[in-house]
Amino acid sequence: MIKTLTKHGNSYALVIDKPILELLRITPETPFEIMTDGQALVLTPVRDPAEDQKFREALEMVHKRFGRAMKQLAE
Repeated sequence: MIKTLTKHGNSYALVIDKPILELLRITPETPFEIMTDGQALVLTPVRDPAEDQKFREALEMVHKRFGRAMKQLAE
């Protein structure tokens, strides 16, 4: 996907489409860490540690419950 910047007052903004926001569980209130290596811009949502732990626990439960089936499907 290629995007261009949009004029926003005296600044420029990058508009992120709703499906991407939903996929990444991002809202307009989500804080971001912004980094660059001099050639690329990296935006990383800052997660609440409690929310992150809840997600990890849910992921672990899915792996325990369906891991064997997922492995068989992959083969």
